[in-house]
Amino acid sequence: MTDTTARAPVQQPTPVPALRAWTVVLAGLGALLCSLFMITQLFQLGFGESPLQAGVRILVWTGMPLAVAPLAGALADRFGNRPFMLGGLALQAAGLGLLAWQVEPGVAYGRLVLPLVVAGIGISLVFPTVANAVTSSVPPADAGVAAGVNNALRELGGVFGIAVAAAVFTRYGGYGSAERFVDGCGPALWVSAGVAAVGALVAALAPARAPAQGLDVRRS
Repeated sequence: MTDTTARAPVQQPTPVPALRAWTVVLAGLGALLCSLFMITQLFQLGFGESPLQAGVRILVWTGMPLAVAPLAGALADRFGNRPFMLGGLALQAAGLGLLAWQVEPGVAYGRLVLPLVVAGIGISLVFPTVANAVTSSVPPADAGVAAGVNNALRELGGVFGIAVAAAVFTRYGGYGSAERFVDGCGPALWVSAGVAAVGALVAALAPARAPAQGLDVRRS
């Protein structure tokens, strides 16, 4: 005899891979906007550049996603998200750490190019793969909700990133002079590098490939 009794769907908990991916979002965006907040001011207040000159000089960093992100997204479909999330956050941490080490009054722009490029490549690897990791780690019916949470956490990561950068900056420096600004900018960038490194550790625990979703499990 066939059991036709309707059963209410079981509410499943949020998958652990999604939680890890959202942690990567918080760390990656927090580090990015923390460093962006400081670097744009560094070139203007610390090095005396105009806003246009500062924007042109950091294009080696902010322009990287245009070239790298599409390729990273395509390769992640083949090799999985974890290598790109892990490698991207590791590169971001290394680039920001190297930048913090190089920053000093009167430093030549040429010494800052490599750290900016490395950090830019790093975040370019994270952007497309973490979004894919989030949406693919939940059932298809929940993909929209997961994407919405992903976007919200990106904003939250930016808010906390800038707040932490400002707190560290005011502890070690200030706006009184170019030298004072550089004194505070370095520690803030070190903190940004540390946040990205924490994200890399979390990304190392993510599954190499997204688990299969959408399978209905029914009791007979």
